[in-house]
Amino acid sequence: MNIFGIGLPEMAVIFTIALLVFGPKKLPEIGRSMGKAIRGFQDASRDFESEFTREAKQLEEAVATSSKPETEKLAAATPKEDSTDS
Repeated sequence: MNIFGIGLPEMAVIFTIALLVFGPKKLPEIGRSMGKAIRGFQDASRDFESEFTREAKQLEEAVATSSKPETEKLAAATPKEDSTDS
């Protein structure tokens, strides 16, 4: 088990120090608030990612629809060679 480069022995030492500093009554409250903060960060990150993806798709669609008429205009403006010249 290796989370953020911290192994099990290091996590046990950190937990022990936190238990000594904050006490057994305050530690669950701190863990709960940290969990809520991490969950909030994940939700914000997920929202940002979905918003970014949606905007990128809209931009791609806008570019695709705007470049289509230009291609058709170029094709219409290009003189076509006659195959009847012999």
